[in-house]
Amino acid sequence: MLGSLLEKQSTVPASYPLTANALRMACNQASNRDPVVEYDQGTVERAARSLRDRELLRIVWVDTGRRTLKYHQTLDEKLGLEVDERALITVLLLRGAQAPGELRTRTERLHKFDDRSDVEACLRRMAARPEPLVRELERRAGQHDRRWIHLLGPIPEEEAVAVIESVDRDTVIADGTEVRDARVRSAYDAVATTYADELLDELDGLPFERWLLDRVIAHADGRPVIEVGSGPGHITAYLADRDADATGIDLSPEMVAEARRRFPDRSFEVGDLRRLGRPRTSSGWAAVLGWYSLIHLAASELPDAIAALSRPLDPDGWLVLALHAGAEVRHVEEFLGQEVNLDYVLYEPSQIVNVVEAAGLTDVEWYLRGPITSRSETTRRLYVVARKPA
Repeated sequence: MLGSLLEKQSTVPASYPLTANALRMACNQASNRDPVVEYDQGTVERAARSLRDRELLRIVWVDTGRRTLKYHQTLDEKLGLEVDERALITVLLLRGAQAPGELRTRTERLHKFDDRSDVEACLRRMAARPEPLVRELERRAGQHDRRWIHLLGPIPEEEAVAVIESVDRDTVIADGTEVRDARVRSAYDAVATTYADELLDELDGLPFERWLLDRVIAHADGRPVIEVGSGPGHITAYLADRDADATGIDLSPEMVAEARRRFPDRSFEVGDLRRLGRPRTSSGWAAVLGWYSLIHLAASELPDAIAALSRPLDPDGWLVLALHAGAEVRHVEEFLGQEVNLDYVLYEPSQIVNVVEAAGLTDVEWYLRGPITSRSETTRRLYVVARKPA
């Protein structure tokens, strides 16, 4: 119903708002609808009252000619939709999951997108809202493009399965967690020096990441902060250089040695994020950062890992995560000129947020940014901030 009201408001403004009968006919159209429905008048009126109670629809009296009851959607006002967002939401409401190319064609009467990339940029903007409006689905067998679906109502079961279950993220521990850990440790030991050379100045070109780290520094206000999976130490050093009481731990002894060599006045230790303890000088951490340190963990390991990072937080302490976003497991056999056997596990934002909330954390924020092509990035980056309740 909301999709029909949005559509008719744009395409036939002279007859908008719609009467109950006109709204029923708009919903029951045989073209440009998926699925095609056959609502009766009672269904339309009951749904309209429900939408009105949720402040998504206004029922108004029109006095031109015979006094008539009409329906006006307020979804675009409620969500603060831009014109391009409004067009995409309309077509997604009316026709279900669709690929960007299909959406561009089907929104022509509502908004002119210059090309497919404009559609994708708008979709990603809506997906990156604190309360996402859309989600990208996993590509199905035989499909060329990934489709997108709106999140304004329950996701159909078959689509939810396509998103959540299409990737077996537990394959990375098929040989056991100890074998996987040994592969990760060996790979990072082998590339430690080259990796440090590559990343040492990376924050200079990452303003969003600096903004987020600066928020962590302000929140900590001199209290202890730890980065788990600190690698060559540049993130921990950034925090410490700005007066944070920062420590870094990493699974790789060579990475820790490299961090100590490059930042001799900073604190780095060999450690496992799954067994994180409390700081020596305080009852808990003001912030725990998992900066790309969960990217080798299987899906079944995530709940325990995030719980382990949350437990030693002080009340009101922050958990801050950075990850690669997506729905796949990437296997690499060469890394910075070294032969390795390494798997990167990509997660959808909703999966990470759900696990974080299940760990008892609140006030969850998450941010999704696209790849920076000048840095040869190929994945979207996901950042999550959550608070331990007092």
